[in-house]
Amino acid sequence: MANAPALVTGADGRVHATGAWTIEHAALLDSLASGPAADTIDVSGIERLDTLGAWSIERLIRTRNARLVDMPDRYRDLFDEVHGALRSAAPPAEARNGVVARLDRVGRTTVEAFLDLGGFLATGGALAAAFVRAIFRPRAFRLTSIVHHLDRVGWQAIGIILLITFLIGAIIAQQGIFNFRRFGAEDYVVNLVGILVLREIGVLLVAIMVAGRSGSSYTAELGSMKMREEVDALRTMGIDPIEILVMPRVIALVIALPILTFLGSIAAILGGELVSWSYGGMSPAIYLSRLRDAVSPHDFWIGMIKAPVMAFVIGIVACTEGLKVKGSAESLGLQTTASVVKSIFLVIVLDGVFAIFFASIGW
Repeated sequence: MANAPALVTGADGRVHATGAWTIEHAALLDSLASGPAADTIDVSGIERLDTLGAWSIERLIRTRNARLVDMPDRYRDLFDEVHGALRSAAPPAEARNGVVARLDRVGRTTVEAFLDLGGFLATGGALAAAFVRAIFRPRAFRLTSIVHHLDRVGWQAIGIILLITFLIGAIIAQQGIFNFRRFGAEDYVVNLVGILVLREIGVLLVAIMVAGRSGSSYTAELGSMKMREEVDALRTMGIDPIEILVMPRVIALVIALPILTFLGSIAAILGGELVSWSYGGMSPAIYLSRLRDAVSPHDFWIGMIKAPVMAFVIGIVACTEGLKVKGSAESLGLQTTASVVKSIFLVIVLDGVFAIFFASIGW
């Protein structure tokens, strides 16, 4: 067993370092930092040395402005590395003008937005190519996977979608009756509920809920697979992850969202009918009669046209963010949050674009 580290002053006036200067003797090495003063330290007697021991000797050199002699060749590289470390203080942080700093943040945010758009378009293009290939190779559609995801994002979501949309329809009707009553126009609450739900609120609310429920799930699933290198394993085997992982999820979402939108719109209208009957004194027969006069087929089809487009956007964003996950749990959390935020933002933007478009063509 090697001897403990020590500093001994010899007859020649030098300080001789002996023993094992290793981490096992960390406490003793710390106490040796206040050892005898000398201009020269002889290290030929060191039996074992690691990084902590080398740093302890370096502290002696720096505090006493001493020099080393008789350095064993086997330790020379380690001493050189430690001796060259932290020789100068870190430069102070550069003071930046506030305006320049804000412009820098704006520029970085703009670049990140364009990079996100590029990733979105790249995933969409890869998905379109995979879909075209699947048309000529029907087996590539992976029907079992599509049905599985359709059950998860569609069937299992019906309960919460119906509950939330029913309550939203009831709230819209209650507020409409409360305010229209001042003008004796309570009957117009049917127009408010019918048109607002079928054209805007129904599909928008369902899309936002799907983005939070299913979009985050897609991102977390793909992100976990990316962390476990399963996606890289698929590429190594010559299998396209877009075809295997992304396409079934997006197809299931595109099928499920219009169905959920239809059911959610019906639930919201029924919620408005219940409130109109109990709070406004309007019978269900009159409510339905006024609803037929208030809404047109265009109102219904506008919501149905929006639904698959929003579903496609949610699916692409969710899968893109999932495939961007790095090898840490923090990255997974950040990308999942980004997926939900970006999906909801794009859904709202799309709804505004559709509203302008349909208004311009007279729908």
